[in-house]
Amino acid sequence: MDKSAAHTNFLKNLRRRRWAILTCQALILAGFFGIWELAASFGWIEAFIFSSPSRMYRMFISMMERGELLRHVWVTAGQVLAGFVLGTLLGVAIAILLWANDFTRRVLNPYLVVFNALPKTALAPIIIVWMGNNPRAIIATALLISVVVTILNVLTGFLQVEEDKTRLAESFGASKAQILAKVVFPASVPDIINAIKINIGLSFVGVIVGEFLVAQAGLGFLIVYGSQIFRMDMVMLSILVLCSLAAVFYAVITIIEKRFAGWAE
Repeated sequence: MDKSAAHTNFLKNLRRRRWAILTCQALILAGFFGIWELAASFGWIEAFIFSSPSRMYRMFISMMERGELLRHVWVTAGQVLAGFVLGTLLGVAIAILLWANDFTRRVLNPYLVVFNALPKTALAPIIIVWMGNNPRAIIATALLISVVVTILNVLTGFLQVEEDKTRLAESFGASKAQILAKVVFPASVPDIINAIKINIGLSFVGVIVGEFLVAQAGLGFLIVYGSQIFRMDMVMLSILVLCSLAAVFYAVITIIEKRFAGWAE
């Protein structure tokens, strides 16, 4: 078998494997919802408490016809995006400053570690008292939850760049900014992407916690409101939409990762 035929065969096997994975994922999802629907239909579980896919579908149609669901989705998505972008940019900026100044890094490192271990969701009520009952408090909660993780992950990536590379750049008279732009940052792209992946999940956590406490709109508000009036189909639908929204954000980050993967080479 020549090289071209072997390469073609390899690509075919790779495509088959991808389709097999996607098929198994779809079957698992369909099986989960199918068993859930059957369990509710035959009374194995209480549909009023656990809801069912059919009840969720009817709720989805009803809320879409009223334009209510999309409004809540856009509110949550906007707040997640704002908290995510602010947390990522601020975290990377602080990581750069700490990388550039060894003394400051050593002074602040124990505080960052302790603050990272602190359950930041416990600070959400304090943030709301300080900033008021408004979307800014929700975004600030998402920012607070994600920024320290970003700092630590990105800074670790910066510090793990091979010393030989940075010393070689220094020997040619490169400045700190040039070393960062030409050596450290490109080598740390995988670490930054990983921090971004973690950040999107943490931003969702921060926004939902904030919406639980103060929001008048958003998927977190729907979850709380639905549980208060015992509409579990609304609660389950909101959770399902939230999962779908998180998957969309993650898919976009994966596309960005593939686009900039060459920077690390």
